[in-house]
Amino acid sequence: MLTLASKLKRDDGLKGSRTAASASDSTRRVSVRDKLLVKEVAELEANLPCTCKVHFPDPNKLHCFQLTVTPDEGYYQGGKFQFETEVPDAYNMVPPKVKCLTKIWHPNITETGEICLSLLREHSIDGTGWAPTRTLKDVVWGLNSLFTEDFRNKVDDYIKRYAR
Repeated sequence: MLTLASKLKRDDGLKGSRTAASASDSTRRVSVRDKLLVKEVAELEANLPCTCKVHFPDPNKLHCFQLTVTPDEGYYQGGKFQFETEVPDAYNMVPPKVKCLTKIWHPNITETGEICLSLLREHSIDGTGWAPTRTLKDVVWGLNSLFTEDFRNKVDDYIKRYAR
């Protein structure tokens, strides 16, 4: 990560010597994403749930990382679930793309690994979808919550209320 932070500083110095007309819009978007990621990854690593681990296969590409969730409670206790996360160029205006790599039966995860989590939706009817104020920390905590005791309690509550 330090190498990416150093690269960003060098890139800022180079941009200062270029004319504004020569820099393309996509270059600026990628640069904004990368600057955000340097800050967000540091915050994420400082506030990671004890049941989660983040791995960056290439420390110079903070926009691609893997998350491992190892629940210590609930129905999925003892399992190890891998997620692949890719942060698009248009981040933070659009959410990261997340896929579950571990085969699992879960009402919020399809057999092909697609995740149904409101904060990962670009547009949400209930207003809980992605917003530019959200961060990677919110994504990781949201994924972690899919495996917590709260999830189990919600299932039990619905069974008591509607299935008896």
